Amino acid sequence: MDEETDSPEDPRREFAEECRSARELHNPKALTQQDLARLIRTSRSTISRVETCEGAVPPGLPPLLDEVFGTDGKFRRLHEAAIAASFRSVYRRRMAMERTAVIIREWSPTLVPGLFQTADYARYVFQGGYPRANAREISTSVNDRMARRALLDVDTPPDVRVVLCESVLRRHFCPPEVMRRQLKALLVAGARPTVRVQILPLDAPAHLFIDGPVSLITSPQHNVAVCVENYRTGGILEDRELVQAALRAYDELTGDALPPRESACLIAEQMEKLT
Repeated sequence: MDEETDSPEDPRREFAEECRSARELHNPKALTQQDLARLIRTSRSTISRVETCEGAVPPGLPPLLDEVFGTDGKFRRLHEAAIAASFRSVYRRRMAMERTAVIIREWSPTLVPGLFQTADYARYVFQGGYPRANAREISTSVNDRMARRALLDVDTPPDVRVVLCESVLRRHFCPPEVMRRQLKALLVAGARPTVRVQILPLDAPAHLFIDGPVSLITSPQHNVAVCVENYRTGGILEDRELVQAALRAYDELTGDALPPRESACLIAEQMEKLT
């Protein structure tokens, strides 16, 4: 949290109030917490925690509430706002840009990008990055990360282009079975018609992005922003010359990377080594 942000609990509280209100005003009759839990196949205690703002909202819950109450995405949008409010302003802006993007280009030299992480893989990422965080804080971070993946499942998802350093596949900071599931999830994601995954070989030449992850996000107006990250910091670059240099560098990356089919074969080979 930085000084520019509002309280992260405001959108979370609004989610809780809207859930309680929709339940109590449900037509033809009000629903109890147990009734609602039964309809969406969860526990009454989960509904109680949601309505009392205890912990994060389970990522699969908002679309189910929208379906039961016919709220046309209201709970999904409130959930996204609640997640975004927990991040520093620069990350909130980035996440808002992601939700409306038509193209997202990702480069990562170290980790599978957040949009494609499994829950188990993300948990090990957070445990390593925040060693003093307690189990509840880690769980909240993992749930928030899983919720970001919802943008890949909307009716008109963005085109996502991913280039990963080969070292991402070989870096086993988590148990073999966790890494294997992560690689399988990456293969499944790469099979989507809107997603392209490429692997940059270890012997590829140096490039502009060699020292850190970068995302290039294209808006519906075809404006491109370059999101860069470093140790616990991030920035968004929109200067025209910097953006053009980043686009050229990304084109060079995709040219040096293995084609999608060969990349998928390499990912599958790494999976087999983990059996």
